[in-house]
Amino acid sequence: MKVLILGATGLVGSHILSMALSDDRVEKVIAPVRKNIDAHPKLFAPIINFDEITKEEVCSWKCDVVICALGTTIKKAGSKAAFRRVDLEYPLTFGKLAKECAAKSYVLNSAMGANSDSFVFYNKIKGLVEEGLQSLNFDALTIVRPGLIGGQRDEFRFAEEIAKSFLKILGPLLPKRLRLNPAKRIAQTMLESALSDQLGVKIISSDKLV
Repeated sequence: MKVLILGATGLVGSHILSMALSDDRVEKVIAPVRKNIDAHPKLFAPIINFDEITKEEVCSWKCDVVICALGTTIKKAGSKAAFRRVDLEYPLTFGKLAKECAAKSYVLNSAMGANSDSFVFYNKIKGLVEEGLQSLNFDALTIVRPGLIGGQRDEFRFAEEIAKSFLKILGPLLPKRLRLNPAKRIAQTMLESALSDQLGVKIISSDKLV
């Protein structure tokens, strides 16, 4: 199977990339990036401008499945518009083009609370991307909805680190849906979903990612 990974350098995406490269079921990994990453015999990592991706380029990759771990914050993106571009427009654009190029399935790292009608901007965007992907009618669509993600990011997020510290302490006392979701566990779940034969839409909630 040829797997296209979006967001392969992020917290969850880097785990997906590592797992996919070591999985015998994966013939090739395509990981479009903004800057060079370590080479691997199974890896094709083209440096692209995400705003200028074309159907011809996506079709040349001949991917069977898309795994999307793209995600940012408004602070890092710089504005709500930039956040929307990364978390909504890129996932949908690549999904549409991959579907037109015969990809059969898509796996999305979304978020607990995703709701297109939400007054919370973050949750609204996550809900909109879920709805947009469902409208593309992939043979298989898996939506993973983690809560707070555990793991070491490249950039420091103060509020997130405080929240993770509390969840580590209180974890055993909390319902599973509110516990910390390890990045490696999310990645493993996403890759297994991508490589499975299951058809239709599947939603995996945070309590399954503990």
